[in-house]
Amino acid sequence: MDLANTTQSWTYPTNIHFGCGLSSNLAHYCEEAEFHRPMIITDQKLIENSIITPCIDSLCNSKISFNIFTDFEENPTDKSVMEGLTVFQKNKNDGLVAIGGGSAIDLAKSVAFMDGQSQPIFNFEDRFDWWKKANKEKIRRVIAIPTTAGTGSEVGRAAVIKDTQDLKKKIIFHPQMMPFIAILDAKLTIGLPAHLTAATGVDALVHNLEALCSTRYHPIADGVAIEGLRLIKNNIEKAFQNGNDLNARCAMLVGSTMGAIAFQKGLGGVHALSHPIGSLFNSHHGLTNAVLLPYVIEYNLPEIHEPLSLVSKYLNLNSEKPKAIISWLLKLRDSLQIPHKLSSLGVNSTHIPALTKMALNDQAAATNPRILNETAITSIYKSSINGILEL
Repeated sequence: MDLANTTQSWTYPTNIHFGCGLSSNLAHYCEEAEFHRPMIITDQKLIENSIITPCIDSLCNSKISFNIFTDFEENPTDKSVMEGLTVFQKNKNDGLVAIGGGSAIDLAKSVAFMDGQSQPIFNFEDRFDWWKKANKEKIRRVIAIPTTAGTGSEVGRAAVIKDTQDLKKKIIFHPQMMPFIAILDAKLTIGLPAHLTAATGVDALVHNLEALCSTRYHPIADGVAIEGLRLIKNNIEKAFQNGNDLNARCAMLVGSTMGAIAFQKGLGGVHALSHPIGSLFNSHHGLTNAVLLPYVIEYNLPEIHEPLSLVSKYLNLNSEKPKAIISWLLKLRDSLQIPHKLSSLGVNSTHIPALTKMALNDQAAATNPRILNETAITSIYKSSINGILEL
């Protein structure tokens, strides 16, 4: 199918508008969201590289008043949220437009959420029913426009925010944090460097795969996840090798969005072990996931034979044996020039105790298909630091 020349709208339940060039209609979508004075949260580099020019031009031509906020980290913190909120309230903005990767979108969702709250942000961490403490009537709307095919945050009901006090990444959750509109315009991903195309692409792959293997029962998410994996498997290397391949970019963007839709079922050990590394080393989330992935799958193998056999068959991996997935992933990582060991990210054995303590308390650990205790997590970290896989 010629995705580069396809335009579609879906609801899952976010209003998703898919099509190359749709970002140049941002003013129209602002009107749909009833924005009169939006704040744009985006990365300064996207402005400098003119990637978001179509979005800005659309607002300027329609004479919609807006301001831009770019002062945040790759892994946004509670400090960034409060700084963004201060600017939002000072300018009397009435909505958020997030243009960028997961960091920009998560930050925008957090600012939109916190505008109506009187409690600190981490009082709404994704634990038990803490989200019910929020004032849902005052959560602002968000329009999300991803420029990477990775996190799928444009359809997610949560945001990952780093706590500046204990340096832990924490998931802030509320059903109404889900963006009101998502615009999937693959033209905005054309300028993404090859190494980021690889890292974010594997992040999307992990979302789909971990969701499929999650302990929760959600057959709808399973169906979304397995088709998301097929789209990524067939297109990630094409997008990596030729960044101008719009069809591949379109498929990756859809596969990324599908991963985030699927992981409402839950994630697992890859994310549980990755979050602490991102917190302490400020490593790229997708790259960290990509390095950890085969080690966590190997640990989980006794409990995931059925979903992995299904994936192997659906992806035509020439073998329905679960270990065929690991073999495929190792070859894929090599072709994407992703390192094999965590030591390549600066992690060594002295860091294991601190990382293990943080991973044990990560929300993603709860839905891992095999119990993640201190011994198991320590073992996985050791294997991934030293590059040991027993295939």
